[in-house]
Amino acid sequence: MLLHRLYDDGLAQASYLLGCEKSRDVIVIDPNRDSDQYTRLAASLGLRIVHVTETHVHADFVSGALELAGKAGAQLHLSGVKTEHGYAYDRALGARPLADGDVLEVGMIRLEAAHTPGHTPEHMSFIVTDTAVSDMPVGAFTGDFLFVGDVGRPDLLERAAGVRGTSRDAARQLFNSLRAFAKRPDYLQIWPGHGAGSACGKSLTSTPQSTLGYEKLSNWALQVDDESEFVRRVLEDQTEPPAYFAEMKKVNRTGPRRLESVRAPASASAADIASALRSGAVLIDARPAVVYAREHVRGSVNVPMGKSFTTWAGSVVPYDVPLYLLSDVARPRLAAAALHHLRLIGLDEVRGCTTWDELADWADAEFPLVGTTQMSVDQLRLGAGAARILDVRNAVEWREGHIPGATHISLAELRQRVGELDPNQPLIVHCQSGGRSAVAASVLEAAGFGSVANLSGGYVGWRKAGLAVETGS
Repeated sequence: MLLHRLYDDGLAQASYLLGCEKSRDVIVIDPNRDSDQYTRLAASLGLRIVHVTETHVHADFVSGALELAGKAGAQLHLSGVKTEHGYAYDRALGARPLADGDVLEVGMIRLEAAHTPGHTPEHMSFIVTDTAVSDMPVGAFTGDFLFVGDVGRPDLLERAAGVRGTSRDAARQLFNSLRAFAKRPDYLQIWPGHGAGSACGKSLTSTPQSTLGYEKLSNWALQVDDESEFVRRVLEDQTEPPAYFAEMKKVNRTGPRRLESVRAPASASAADIASALRSGAVLIDARPAVVYAREHVRGSVNVPMGKSFTTWAGSVVPYDVPLYLLSDVARPRLAAAALHHLRLIGLDEVRGCTTWDELADWADAEFPLVGTTQMSVDQLRLGAGAARILDVRNAVEWREGHIPGATHISLAELRQRVGELDPNQPLIVHCQSGGRSAVAASVLEAAGFGSVANLSGGYVGWRKAGLAVETGS
């Protein structure tokens, strides 16, 4: 048996290439949109991709299953489970529908589809048997059903896809799926679809794989025997899903646009950027927050390139306008990396790229060069005056403790809820340590807020100063 795990740090997402050493045939499970990585790996090992599948309709990235199957000439398999909300996938995708108990054969490798609803209604896990060695299963691809240390959140159908009143029913489904799955052999290896940092669960670990027996000993979800208690615990303290999850659900249901059809961005001059901004485009400034704060184009949105770039971009960048990307000439690979991660979540309309050096002669009165005001904890302690303190951390962080009198809107929801704030009232924005609030400050400035300051050091700095906090909602 051949098994390769491909992991994307920005998405905290794992996909797998599983094959038979004898036949050299392979199946790819849960591919993301970068389909070339799978064809390159298969070619380098002398393997043929004959099947492509995925565990469920993903909410956190554009699926690469349809495009990869087309490129490789492979058979696409998708869950065919029908729920009260209809079929999970558009039937026009031409995939073989999978039902519970269906079997896929890849040379001497056998995969049994096991319906494991809860995270999503259609979710399938795949039980793997290497028949060349044994007739007993060796492991399971559990997607977003069972993680190392946690389980997939059951509230996304309601909170991300907008199907109201489904969270508790999904939690009960998840409980029953776990009880049934726990009856399998303890030695069964677990190969999950995500690791730490994913918003598809709340306490995932960085460990790449586990065994069912170990998860029974260490995973809280397999230790709760009461359904009502499980439902309560699995739904409590779930963070706000990033805004782009709803878009991903729609895209992946109907079949994503082929990545090869997305046009490459052109090199953009200062004049091009200014003209685009006047026409409603968004300029994504991917430079570090501290650099952006010193000077930037007013109206741009700062999403610093880093591990959280994908999540933050998906939360604050709109899908329905042309986009332009600005990077730092001192980091030449930054633009390519940023463009790659934007495309992984379907932000395809990047029309042009530029660098800060290209804007050296920028002189546009409508969109001048400005800086972001930085406020220290000591300055805030002396009084905010007429300013409103805006906390953009998630709801769990807020309940655990927040600055008295602050308003809470998480970064994940800020662009959708910006209308709740008065653009004429000064704002002091903070998060835990300053990363998310820097992004939030740029979003507010771009939305027309005239006086926005970023609290240096954030809530951590406030606590270190020994200042009062409030807890609860």
